[in-house]
Amino acid sequence: MGKHMVCPVRELPSGDRKIVTIEGRSIGVFNIKGQFYAMRNRCPHQGAQLCVGRVQGMMLPSDPGEYLYGRDGEIVRCPWHGWEFDITNGKSMFDPFKCLVKTYDVEVVDRLEEDIPIVETYPVIVEAGWIVVTV
Repeated sequence: MGKHMVCPVRELPSGDRKIVTIEGRSIGVFNIKGQFYAMRNRCPHQGAQLCVGRVQGMMLPSDPGEYLYGRDGEIVRCPWHGWEFDITNGKSMFDPFKCLVKTYDVEVVDRLEEDIPIVETYPVIVEAGWIVVTV
């Protein structure tokens, strides 16, 4: 799998997502507080489009009688059956060692060097109606 340009950073503000097809795979790209993550857009339970689900946080471990909510914007919930997955690593919230969603590396670059063609150029001058290329 090679590198694929998705979109300019300005088109994916914090809290947003973009679903793209790369090499025949539907992939969700998320911006979580300025960090970018990508995961397969398919729930391992029954194949729903996972990345269109609600993005939220979760209840954190706490003492009895305490209710701590955290990780806001880092958890995606499957729209079909509510299975929750960590966007940052693809692990499910109920069984993180057996139920996973494929994640992909994401990087932000100024430009991809292989997309910039290198063309050798030569100076051209016009002399008496003839085009002359100096090599």
